[in-house]
Amino acid sequence: MTGITVSAANRTFVCLPRWTVDVPVSVAELLPDGALRAYPDDRWNSWRNNRPSEPGSRFVCVQSVVMDPQDNLWVLDAAAPNMAGPVPGGPKLVRIDLRSNSVAQVIALGPAVAPQGSYLNDVRFDPDGGTAFITDSGARGAILVVDTATGAARRALDGHPSTQFEPEVVPKSDGRELRRPNGRAMQSAADGIAISAVGTQLYWQALTGRTLYRVPTAALRDASLPPDRLGVQVERIGQTHVADGLWLDAANRLYVTNPETSAIEVATAPGAPLVVLAQDPRMRWPDTFSQGPDGVLYVTASHIQDSPWFHPQARVTPSSIWRIGTGAISA
Repeated sequence: MTGITVSAANRTFVCLPRWTVDVPVSVAELLPDGALRAYPDDRWNSWRNNRPSEPGSRFVCVQSVVMDPQDNLWVLDAAAPNMAGPVPGGPKLVRIDLRSNSVAQVIALGPAVAPQGSYLNDVRFDPDGGTAFITDSGARGAILVVDTATGAARRALDGHPSTQFEPEVVPKSDGRELRRPNGRAMQSAADGIAISAVGTQLYWQALTGRTLYRVPTAALRDASLPPDRLGVQVERIGQTHVADGLWLDAANRLYVTNPETSAIEVATAPGAPLVVLAQDPRMRWPDTFSQGPDGVLYVTASHIQDSPWFHPQARVTPSSIWRIGTGAISA
C-alpha cells in the first residue's frame, strides 16, 4: 500500500501498485471496519497481469491517489507493473467524482510524457485544481505539468539535475545498505512532491537523494519558457536525507518521511531544521502523506525493505497506515 488520501468528509482511499505480485484491488476505499472496497468499482480494478485488457480504462499499476482542493479524487496510474516500463496506453490521470462514485475524466499520458523507463510517482494540484504536477521517478526524472481542463501534458525539468537521483546515495535499512540480491542499489529520481498552500511554489526531491528543491509554479506553467530559463529558477532549499514522501500544511510546515529511521520529521518551513515528530520501528518505510480535515496526518508504511525485491523468499509485502496528530510544533 503506497498512496493514501482523505476527503473533506473523512472518506479514506488507498492504492496498491503491482510491484512484485499481481493484486486483486488497485484502488480501494478504506471502510470504517478496516475492509477494502474496490473503488470506484470492480471493472476499473479488473486488470490482471496475466490477462491484460483495455489499459486505458483499467487501473494497471496505481502509485498515488490524491484529493484536489475541490475534493475530487485523482488516481495516478504509472501503468508499469514491477516498474518494468509503462504498458502502452496505460499511463493516465483519472478523476473520480465522490458524489456519484464514478469516473468523471481520464487524462491519457502518452509516450511523449510517460516514455519507456518512466515511473509516474506522485501528484499535487494548484489551489484552483487547474494544473497537476507529477513527479517521474524513473530512469530520467522530470516534472509533468498537466492542464486538467484540456488534458494537455508536457515534461518539464526533464533530465535536469534537480529531478535526478544522486548516484552516491544508497538507502539504508536496519543499519545496512539496502541492496538487491545481485548487489544492485535502489535508484529513484524525483519522487516526493509538495505544493505551498497558496500554490506559488512546488517542492520535490529524489527518493535516493538528500537535496530539497523548489521552483515557482508560474514558471512550470509557462510552456513558452525554454528549459534553460526554467532550470535557472530551480532553487536548492536544503539538505535532507533519503525521503519518500513530502507534505506542506496550511501553515507552510514541511513534513518529510525518513524510511531509514522509521520516522516522520517536520520543519517549521521548507529549509528550516527537521525535527522528529513521530518514530516507531513498526513504521517501516513511511511512504506517502495525506492530511484529514481535522489536521491529522495519515501516512502509509509500505515496508519496501521487506519486499521480494530485497528478500526473494518473501511472498507478500506487509503495509500499514498510521494516523499522527500534529499538535503544537516548534523548531
